[in-house]
Amino acid sequence: MGLPLRSEVNVSETWDLSPLFKDNTAFYQALDKAVEDARQFNKKFKGHLNDVNVIHEALNKYADINIALDTLGNYANLQFSTDQTNADAAKLYSKFSSSYGKIASELTFLNSELIAKEASELKNLKDTLPYKRFFDKLIKAKPYELHPEVEKALASFSPVFNAPYNLYDTTKMQDIDFGSFEAHGKTIPMSYVSFEGELEVDGDTEVRRNAFKAFSDTLRKYAHTTAKTYDTQVQQEKIESELRGYESVIDFLLHDQEVTRELYNRQIDLITKELAPHMRRYAKLLQKTNKLEKMKFEDLKISLDESYEPDITVEESRDYINKALSVMGEEYMQLVNDSYDKRYIDFVQNKGKSTGAFCASPYETNPFILISWTSKMTEVFVLAHELGHAGHFNYANKHQNIFDANCSLYFVEAPSTMNEMLMANYLLKVSDDPEFKRWVIASIISRTYYHNFVTHLLEAAYQREVYLLVDKGESLTAPLLNDIKHKVISDFWGDAVEITEGAELTWMRQPHYYMGLYPYTYSAGLTIATLMSKRILEEGQPAVDAWTKVLKAGGSKTPVELAQMVDIDLTTDAPLKETIAYIGSLVDELEKLTEEIENQ
Repeated sequence: MGLPLRSEVNVSETWDLSPLFKDNTAFYQALDKAVEDARQFNKKFKGHLNDVNVIHEALNKYADINIALDTLGNYANLQFSTDQTNADAAKLYSKFSSSYGKIASELTFLNSELIAKEASELKNLKDTLPYKRFFDKLIKAKPYELHPEVEKALASFSPVFNAPYNLYDTTKMQDIDFGSFEAHGKTIPMSYVSFEGELEVDGDTEVRRNAFKAFSDTLRKYAHTTAKTYDTQVQQEKIESELRGYESVIDFLLHDQEVTRELYNRQIDLITKELAPHMRRYAKLLQKTNKLEKMKFEDLKISLDESYEPDITVEESRDYINKALSVMGEEYMQLVNDSYDKRYIDFVQNKGKSTGAFCASPYETNPFILISWTSKMTEVFVLAHELGHAGHFNYANKHQNIFDANCSLYFVEAPSTMNEMLMANYLLKVSDDPEFKRWVIASIISRTYYHNFVTHLLEAAYQREVYLLVDKGESLTAPLLNDIKHKVISDFWGDAVEITEGAELTWMRQPHYYMGLYPYTYSAGLTIATLMSKRILEEGQPAVDAWTKVLKAGGSKTPVELAQMVDIDLTTDAPLKETIAYIGSLVDELEKLTEEIENQ
């Protein structure tokens, strides 16, 4: 059977967007008001930012407008993400996108006029007004600011700049029809959601491999269109980086993350070099326990022991998550329980729903989590991950202003992957059975470390090669992208894994490429989470209290400063090396447990 329509699913397992707007009519009214508020803001303050009191008033109003835009944008995105075939949702999303460009163009004068001031005056404003980080970022952006009219024009074009991602997503979710494939003489229907959620991890080798071939064969038909869409994205980023005077597009994209090129390169180079031997051992172990003649690329996500991959209901997941995350305290757990009770989570699978999982955290309401529940135990790790984002920004939104709530992308995955580690630590406590322990450790590696330290990191290595070529003036084509991706994967896995035809097309599956330098940040966040979860195991409440302060700090500090709050020094390679060594110890333990089980 295919996926149900959105109108056919159980409403109790969908999210409730009414805290944002009670209906679409209320949304459109609020959007019209936001457009008018932006016009009035421009009319009142443009050319008049010459007094500290006026600037203070302007920033307060600017914050209000940004909060309104945050609410509007989330409603438009969240509604569209659950059903991209819904014409009303598509219309609403498009209306917000076009209106956003108009609003942004009315607001750009604020940054332009403030940045034009002398550095000493900006410092005085920073020391006087309650928006210190806002002025910190202005001061850092000063060398790259363009003429006010150019900034206004760029803001007006924001809907066009978002077009590559929208085109990619439309092709992915609406145009590509994966049809069905054959296995064991049966016809099995397939979609993007069913492949990524179930079929690519299916324990039946024929089903899994046939699904991969059919999936790849279908993707290949869209390779040239997707490559052209992606090329449009990166060429646009390259043009803006040159306009603003950056030496490279990579430096341009790292600017807002407040991360140096050294940190970025170290994250990619050290992991691809030092983690590869451990993961190759893990691949060999997967091959052995699953009795595979050859270990192929499409086998890498299977379970080490499928007999310990229990089905689990949504309500059962709640019990696991409550027990695993309870160490975080009463306030944190109230949000977790509210997420289930008050429909903050969209669990269902339906036609047109976005793939993967994410958490949106509007500034003035509760968070919203999207997931497509497959009833696999690994989904508990996914949900714990997204609740990590929810808990983080719930704290940050309460304790920081709108400009300081969102932290750097470099840090953003630390609170989410921390929850995965807490889940793993809990599961390891509840049983001494060697088979169960092996399943838990294998889950940590396959879900937490393989996904974040390998999948996303190899995406980052691929992405870096792409941007280096773009910096040299090259354009991207499907054959070129295939070659880059194939080399990155082959170099990492060596002779431990056969890189099947179709593996090179995985560059077509990742929306993160349309979000700047995002993929490498997963490994950065998990490095912090690994060390911090070990501290919580060893120290208990004092470590939890220290981590909670970090969560509440939001984006009020740089990522390096946030890590320093819990004595993690990201300016050295020590945290990364310690994390890689920990992963190696997990593989050691898996090999030991497997031998013990086989000798029973």
